[in-house]
Amino acid sequence: MNTQKDNFETTILTVGDWMITLLILAIPIANLVMSLVWAFSSTGNIHRRNFCRAYLIWMLIGIGLYIIIIIFAVIAGVALSDY
Repeated sequence: MNTQKDNFETTILTVGDWMITLLILAIPIANLVMSLVWAFSSTGNIHRRNFCRAYLIWMLIGIGLYIIIIIFAVIAGVALSDY
């Protein structure tokens, strides 16, 4: 029986593997591309996949908070411009 879980590597990533992963995720644009590839690939290491999925969720939360702060700043700027 071949399930989707069988396609993933379950070996533990070494410190070196994590250092390379974090280095790649520190590079602008490459971090988004590679995190999407690692998060939604049908093969690869399951631990890296789960880490990248959590990383993308945190990115979305950060972008959402940034947008909310910008909206409040614009509203405050418009409200204060009347004075």
